[in-house]
Amino acid sequence: MTVTVRDAEAENRFEAWVDDSLAGFAEYMRSDQLVVYPHTVVEPAFEGQGIGGALARAALDDARERGLAVLATCPFIKGWMLRHPEYTDLAYENRSRVSD
Repeated sequence: MTVTVRDAEAENRFEAWVDDSLAGFAEYMRSDQLVVYPHTVVEPAFEGQGIGGALARAALDDARERGLAVLATCPFIKGWMLRHPEYTDLAYENRSRVSD
């Protein structure tokens, strides 16, 4: 099985394809400094086959190439980052020093 991940910019998501079948996607909201990953879906027929990991890796590699911080509100992407410490440097940190 060969998984191909591509950035479907018009849909604001990364898509994972196996042959001619959409196996899953990871949605994003991207600005010039930050990318938010709110939701990831893997189709039931493709669960447990590494589709989610392929999506996470492609999305995070893209953020690194663009120099973007990552805010992973999607539990899957957040958990994947924690299990792959080579990506934790991308995690967004609120640097606000505002106090009441």
